[in-house]
Amino acid sequence: MIIVPIKDGENIERALKKFKRKFEKTGVIRELRDRKNFEKPSVKRRAQVMKAIYVKHLQISEE
Repeated sequence: MIIVPIKDGENIERALKKFKRKFEKTGVIRELRDRKNFEKPSVKRRAQVMKAIYVKHLQISEE
């Protein structure tokens, strides 16, 4: 359970912003999306390799 302490006179929008930030850090939404569509470990690994290759090409082209 996420608890966001609110100071006296603090704006509700600011408190909501703090709550959203804390909620995002927990990774609940990301985990739900991952569980919704199962992806085989080999496919995940291949995607990571392809991303690494892409980033490497970007770095090389910058130089």
